[in-house]
Amino acid sequence: MTEPLDVTKLQRRLAEFATARDWQPYHTPKNLAAALSVEAAELLEIFQWLTPEESARVMDDPETAHRVTDEVADVLAYLLQLCEVLRIDPLAALDAKIDRNERRFPAS
Repeated sequence: MTEPLDVTKLQRRLAEFATARDWQPYHTPKNLAAALSVEAAELLEIFQWLTPEESARVMDDPETAHRVTDEVADVLAYLLQLCEVLRIDPLAALDAKIDRNERRFPAS
């Protein structure tokens, strides 16, 4: 049975991958933020000219689903690497943001 995934383990794997290839000098906050933006744009490109209905069915086509999944993985990888470099706990940051949004936008 495989061990459950968690953010810390994934960040460690990404760091080990980069270290093994001597990529750490390039993993500056600026470069990682830029790469994150590029990958998010590549994800957006898949949806660019789809209608709302077509976009809701994007995972029905295996080839498109594979592309979407890969781009989501790329976005998450760069986001986790950026958080690691900046010493941000992404789950704590999200939890705090949800708290602020609940206060800012109370339910009716």
